[in-house]
Amino acid sequence: MPPRTGTFRAAAVAAALAFGAFLSAASPPAGAAAAEPAPVPDHCQGQCADILPPGENGNATLVEILGNKAFGTHPAHSDDQLDRYNGLVAGHTGLTDRKLTDFFNEASFGVAKDQVESVISPREDVTITRDRRTGVPHIKGTTRYGTEFGAGFAAGQDRLWLMDLFRHIGRGELTSFAGGALANQGLEQQFWPQAPYTEADLEAQAERIRTTEGARGEQAMADAQAYVDGINAYRDKSKKGRYFPGEYVLTGKIDAITNIGEIQPFELTDLISIASVVGGQFGGGGGGEVQAALSLLAAQEKYGVAEGTRVWESFRQREDPEAVLTVHDGTVFPYAGKPDSARGTALPDRGSVTPEPLIHDRTGSAGTGRKAPVRAPAALRPLQGMYDKGVIPEGSLPGSGDGAGKRGMSNALLVSGEHTASGNPVAVFGPQTGYFAPQLMMLQELQGPGISARGVSFAGVGMYIQMGRGQDYAWSATSAGQDITDTYAVELCEPGGGAPAKDSTHYLYRGTCTAMEKLERVNSWKPTVADSTAKGSYRMRVWRTRYGIVTHRATVDGEPVAYTSLRTTYRHEADSIIGFQLLNDPDYVKDAASFRRAASHIDYAFNWFYADSRTAAYYNSGMNPVRAADVDPALPVRAEKAYEWRGYDPAANTADHTPDAEHPQSSGQDYYISWNNRQAEGYATAGFGFGAVHRGDLLDDRVAKLVEEGGVTRASLTRAMADAALTDLRGEQVLPELLKVLRSQPVTDPEVSAAVQQLESWRASGAQRGESGEGSHRYAHADAVRIMDAWWPKLVEAEFRPGLGADLYTALTGNLATDESPSAAHGPSGAHSGSAFQYGWWGFADKDLRRVLGQPVKGPLARTYCGGGDLNSCRDALLGTLERAAAEPAAEVYPGDDSCGAGDQWCADAIIHRPLGGISQKPIHWQNRPTYQQVVEFPSHR
Repeated sequence: MPPRTGTFRAAAVAAALAFGAFLSAASPPAGAAAAEPAPVPDHCQGQCADILPPGENGNATLVEILGNKAFGTHPAHSDDQLDRYNGLVAGHTGLTDRKLTDFFNEASFGVAKDQVESVISPREDVTITRDRRTGVPHIKGTTRYGTEFGAGFAAGQDRLWLMDLFRHIGRGELTSFAGGALANQGLEQQFWPQAPYTEADLEAQAERIRTTEGARGEQAMADAQAYVDGINAYRDKSKKGRYFPGEYVLTGKIDAITNIGEIQPFELTDLISIASVVGGQFGGGGGGEVQAALSLLAAQEKYGVAEGTRVWESFRQREDPEAVLTVHDGTVFPYAGKPDSARGTALPDRGSVTPEPLIHDRTGSAGTGRKAPVRAPAALRPLQGMYDKGVIPEGSLPGSGDGAGKRGMSNALLVSGEHTASGNPVAVFGPQTGYFAPQLMMLQELQGPGISARGVSFAGVGMYIQMGRGQDYAWSATSAGQDITDTYAVELCEPGGGAPAKDSTHYLYRGTCTAMEKLERVNSWKPTVADSTAKGSYRMRVWRTRYGIVTHRATVDGEPVAYTSLRTTYRHEADSIIGFQLLNDPDYVKDAASFRRAASHIDYAFNWFYADSRTAAYYNSGMNPVRAADVDPALPVRAEKAYEWRGYDPAANTADHTPDAEHPQSSGQDYYISWNNRQAEGYATAGFGFGAVHRGDLLDDRVAKLVEEGGVTRASLTRAMADAALTDLRGEQVLPELLKVLRSQPVTDPEVSAAVQQLESWRASGAQRGESGEGSHRYAHADAVRIMDAWWPKLVEAEFRPGLGADLYTALTGNLATDESPSAAHGPSGAHSGSAFQYGWWGFADKDLRRVLGQPVKGPLARTYCGGGDLNSCRDALLGTLERAAAEPAAEVYPGDDSCGAGDQWCADAIIHRPLGGISQKPIHWQNRPTYQQVVEFPSHR
């Protein structure tokens, strides 16, 4: 097999050799190449492009890690897509179709002969060809098994360490595997309780797919096993050849000198664990009903039950009439709405809610992060402690950190052929999955019996392309987040008939006092070269009921209950494999209708988009439960049979689901946009923050204008995406109303007047966070951006807190943070993560300010808050906060972190690929843009 290594400067090689011959960069043998299979049909004809920074290669030997830390060198193909991705910031304004491949990969099938870098055959029935420009594996098999084996082998080449990390995250064993850093402790404590399983549970899920999904299910599990076999083949070869990822040495798994140690074999159940992490991050929806109940109670405490409920509902915005929609032709898809008269709602008694304890029996450094560095060989000291802040820094993954309850990301822009220059649909779309080195996904092309596609797959579950292109069609997804998770209040009991307490471990299930099932993980760790965290251990424990996992304890009407979280996809983490199998099958997907049928087999909550030469289409997937009549899905409900999901069977967590026809869907609409906004009329949102201002507006306004003008091209649609990616949502959508309030009278204070003028100039230029010149690392309107970043949280508090009161304001900000600027560290994926402006109070502020200004508002807040509804008082509040914001120095607005100095505004925003292994990458300009992105336009069809 070919080396997945790079060339070092002489100094780097010398430094490595000084540590000993065992550190030499062992390169795998080339292997014999199989005969090249015949080319497959490619109807994109050079008009498909994609990008996935920083690079395809995500494995690094110990030598390569040492070279990166000491000299900044990179393994081949580990960073060669980074500059092209970053270049679109400056290059998008002059973009043409011909220039697209300056910023994207050419994504045709196959590799031209003069672009072949290497060809290997890990088996005689498959070849893996890598291209010179990107090193992407093009896997072609003559048998189904060989194709999937090759996919697994290539995944091992490119993501072995990452896959190992994620199977241990999914199993709740990260600290035992990678070290006890506080971030590692936090990560497993957040992910494992969402999907806790025994080994038997994981095996049952695989068996269920095999035995209940017919021939497709049997084929899926055979494909998965072949994929695992391929991973293990590479695992074995790389260990014997000493070119395995160097992280295994640094975390104490393998001795660098003797090669003693083991990379544990992968099993089919590992893929279920990885699927639970991926699905939990990007395909979940709903939940959080306990937190919603607490803010409702706070509103009722302040205003009384009726008025408090009205106020709360106006902030909840389940179906805001001003919200941007993906299906905008007026079609209604009723789901999860507010019942006229709710039954079974189980609000907690005030002050009674306590979270369920997860961690027990702490020893040593558990919960403290205390360090006890090991004595490392001199040559490894530059790498000592590289995981002291965790293998995945805290909050970096969507669904982890302070924003754990908030998931979603990714965007899509599609225009139907009647509005394009060519007459064919054009699409620019992709998942926004954060920035990591290596990425969570990997690019690949799969060609074999029943499989023909190129695109991305999440590492460890790459049997099929999950988003990408086929022979004459392309597809992608955004997180949908509709409500597929409910909270039940289970009544506690004692088996002997005594009075239950809040900590009782029995509950009533359909009238019978039933024991909760205890699930536990005992993790222990000791310091290594990579993670200096001192020896420690703890026990994680969750209680599982037939209504889901216990999350809180409380009393309801004085009686003790446990609140449980039940999602439809629990125990079905990998069932979506059938949908992905179908999307990769050229004999199945032939048009928009067959695409929708394939996507309907995907159980997680996603918005799916499709384009071929004739049609652009959309479908929303997910296991939407059929709820009992008049149950309010936004709040906890009593765990009684009358309020259960229809057809609910707890044994395998099955229930009746809404028919496919009731999911939002469309074909041939003039255009589609999605940035995790509302899907359609009637489709109620699962959380707060879907109102009059949403980041989806940044796309919708631009694409609607392009469609009105006509003649849309790949380049013009990409320009619209790139322009939105640099725009501050607050500056474009809310600042005009703020300025109107401020300018309702002359601004006489010179300093405040200067700040207003700076904000006006910034807004007039497009409210962008863009450099003054390419590579300047300084924003063109740096002071205006600084003022907005300092002003927004202050103005929101001054606008709403006086009217709401401290308790209700605090409760509502617990449901929805007020801001998510690019430099914020509290968002769903932490600082430096690119994604921004998904969650915030911009919609609330916009509605409130328009009311103050006397403008029409559809779906207004129940009350007017800024200045109590008085324009002059509102203006005074805004002026006061603006004065303080304008005076706040950059060093306070941007306090700095491990990557940036205090006051460095550009760096505070910058995207930094979080290292999941030993290779780090340079910061790049902020963009609010998909991580993997396609630009496609098919001129022909089969």
